[in-house]
Amino acid sequence: MKEFVTIKENSSAQITEKKSKFIANLFYVESIKEAEEIIEKTKKKYFDAKHNCIAYRVIEDENIIEKFRDDGEPSGTAGAPMLNILQKNNLVNVLIIVTRYFGGILLGTGGLVKAYSNSLLLALENTSKVTKCMGEELEISLEYSEFESFKYYCKINKINIVDVEYKENIVCKIELETIKKDKLLDDFNTKKINLTNIKELYKKLITKSI
Repeated sequence: MKEFVTIKENSSAQITEKKSKFIANLFYVESIKEAEEIIEKTKKKYFDAKHNCIAYRVIEDENIIEKFRDDGEPSGTAGAPMLNILQKNNLVNVLIIVTRYFGGILLGTGGLVKAYSNSLLLALENTSKVTKCMGEELEISLEYSEFESFKYYCKINKINIVDVEYKENIVCKIELETIKKDKLLDDFNTKKINLTNIKELYKKLITKSI
């Protein structure tokens, strides 16, 4: 999968329905293992809650893996409707956990679906969507006199400078979409940009420039 839509940052939200408290925690994750570890940590955090219902969609080996759990709520009233919302929003690498503290009043199946869905929707309102794609991190060395020009080059070519070290020369780490690397290397080799060295570090998921 070359690119996908996910959330920019983790978020949370809380609603109360007939004295039951619903706490939604929305997470960006990059693997099923990471999602399951967060679920276990969240269960321990809210150990005294009646239910911790979950849904997630994660990309692994180019496939979207989906899972949900109702955690004791009537079947189809919690995990499934939350997964449906993630699907409709085309969101992946996202985990939602909604914790319910029972208030003593039954909500019925319709009330539960509404409460769990609204909790997730409110958490989604508290973050924003971004497009992720495969990219690379590179280490760039250049003279101090060339730094302002290089920053402008990065700006117009939508390359992100993620770290700068001021040594004998400036050494900075950049991230860029994989499809843009060839242009950078070509501009370096043809002296369109004056750099002393380019070192390829590793591939990584990055937020796609718009």
